Amino acid sequence: MSLFTNMAFAFSAERPSDLPLPEGAEIVFAGRSNAGKSSAINTLAGKTRLAFVSKTPGRTQLINFFRLRNGAFLVDLPGYGYADVPEKIRRHWQHALAEYLTRRRSIRGLVLIMDARRPLTDLDRQMLEWFGPTGNPIHVLLTKADKLTRAEATQALRAVRDELAPWSDQVSAQLFSSLKKTGAEEAESVIGGWLGVAGEDGKQKRNAPG
Repeated sequence: MSLFTNMAFAFSAERPSDLPLPEGAEIVFAGRSNAGKSSAINTLAGKTRLAFVSKTPGRTQLINFFRLRNGAFLVDLPGYGYADVPEKIRRHWQHALAEYLTRRRSIRGLVLIMDARRPLTDLDRQMLEWFGPTGNPIHVLLTKADKLTRAEATQALRAVRDELAPWSDQVSAQLFSSLKKTGAEEAESVIGGWLGVAGEDGKQKRNAPG
């Protein structure tokens, strides 16, 4: 049974100070607006509208918690970097994201969503700089890989891994497509490893190579 089977919405918060005390391990999903984060969460959960997919990037403004079947949480952060969001809201998100990522002790890892056609933007690098010092693992999902040819996708993955080579002990990366439903098993294996969840063979899953 998938780690994400029966995943269900738990609660939302507008700012870290609104969050209750940790109840379990937290796996954070973050990414630039319109990079495919909500679609990736829905694909992993095997549902279509568990995480809201807005036609207007930057619309989601809350920290949303989804409870996994093992008691851990998948945490969906607001998308960042959409130009049409008012400056006041952008500043609020930036402060809230940095505070949550650097101070929440229950976080076990970060899944960083990037559009495979436009990876490692300045804001993606900023996210890495915020979270990196925590020492927790980071896994990059290069989404919308179906928009590229196989050769282009392979080259995009290689380029990202090469740029992230100095972080290789902490950061891994893979291709992902919500449309084609590819990459979900690899992503689940990585996240399961962070949570110590055993695979079907009874052995603990390990982090996929970066």
